[in-house]
Amino acid sequence: MGNETDNMQETTQGPPPSDPPADAANQNTALSAEDLMQAATARIAALEAEVGELKDRWMRSEAEIANVRSRARREVDETRQYAVQKFATDVVEAAENLRRGIDSLPPPKPGQPEIVGKLREGLDGIERNFLSLLERNGIKREDPTGAPFDPNMHQAMAEQESEAHTPGTVIHAWTPAWTLHGRLLRPAMVVVAKAAPAELAGSRVNLNTSA
Repeated sequence: MGNETDNMQETTQGPPPSDPPADAANQNTALSAEDLMQAATARIAALEAEVGELKDRWMRSEAEIANVRSRARREVDETRQYAVQKFATDVVEAAENLRRGIDSLPPPKPGQPEIVGKLREGLDGIERNFLSLLERNGIKREDPTGAPFDPNMHQAMAEQESEAHTPGTVIHAWTPAWTLHGRLLRPAMVVVAKAAPAELAGSRVNLNTSA
């Protein structure tokens, strides 16, 4: 009786479960390590991309800050340079009045009173010193006579026919051009050369030919 019971228990329980094959376990382990490596690689790539984007933003911000600083510094320098523009314009007017006074004196000639010559020499010296002082402070006088007409620096008061000058050349300057650190204070009042009419030019050629 006891043997039958033992046999029945062995039949019911069946053979003990077998362990998974070693190859399957190794395969699962290998797949898990590969998945981890891929995940880590993807994470590293994402972090590198994020770092690159942050670096690019930082560099753009630094460049913008540098531009703002440069622009502010330039504006401050320009404000400092041109803050005296109104005063410079008044000084230029005084310089031109001095020149008019010198030009109003009679030209040198024999028998002229000595006082006139000394007065002219004194005023010329004062003008030279005055202009030198202005130049040291960025104010310059420019005589455009003989130069091409520049609408940014000159104001044409009249045109005059001239065969001796190229059309568009400044023949005469009533007043010079004045600048402050390169910026125009007062334009030069000038007379500009223009071409002679074709009829007159042709008649001159005919007269020369007949002669």
